[in-house]
Amino acid sequence: MITITKNEEVVLDQIKIFSIEYPDGVPIGVLRKDLGFHEYDLVEILEELAVKDLVIFKDNKASLSEHEKEINTVNSKKDLEELELNMKEKESYELIQKLVDEKNLISKYTLEGHLLYGDLKLTNFRMYHIILSLQNKGLLKTITKDDGEYYLLVE
Repeated sequence: MITITKNEEVVLDQIKIFSIEYPDGVPIGVLRKDLGFHEYDLVEILEELAVKDLVIFKDNKASLSEHEKEINTVNSKKDLEELELNMKEKESYELIQKLVDEKNLISKYTLEGHLLYGDLKLTNFRMYHIILSLQNKGLLKTITKDDGEYYLLVE
C-alpha cells in the first residue's frame, strides 16, 4: 500500500482526468492552471508521486504509471511521516523480538547495529526516536549489567 497526501491525491486525480486528452503526458502548465498550485509546489508533488511510482514525470509532463497500486491518503506530510514512523516502529519491534535471547535481553550495541545497518537501514535520529518511543510505551527497558548495557524486551 502506498500512502499519499491530500494534495498528491488531488494532483493524481487531475492527471487521471487529463490523461485522455493528453495521451503523451499532461503538461505541467495545464495542471498548474487547473489546480491553482504554485509551480514549485506542483513540481515537488509530481516528483514525490514519481518516487512512489504512481506517475511518470519528465520533460515537464506527467502521465500515469502502468502499475495499479492500493493507495491510502492522509491529510498532510506530517501525518505521512507519523504513519511511516509507526510502520518503522512496528518493523523495529518485530526485529527486536527475533533478536532477543531467552531472557528477552539484547546488547545495546547489537540492537543499534541491526537497526542502523540491517534491513531497516534507519538513520541515527530515527533509530533513537524509535527506541525512545518503545521505551515510553513500556515495551523496551534499558538494563545495565556487569558486562555492558542491554535492552530488555517487556512482553
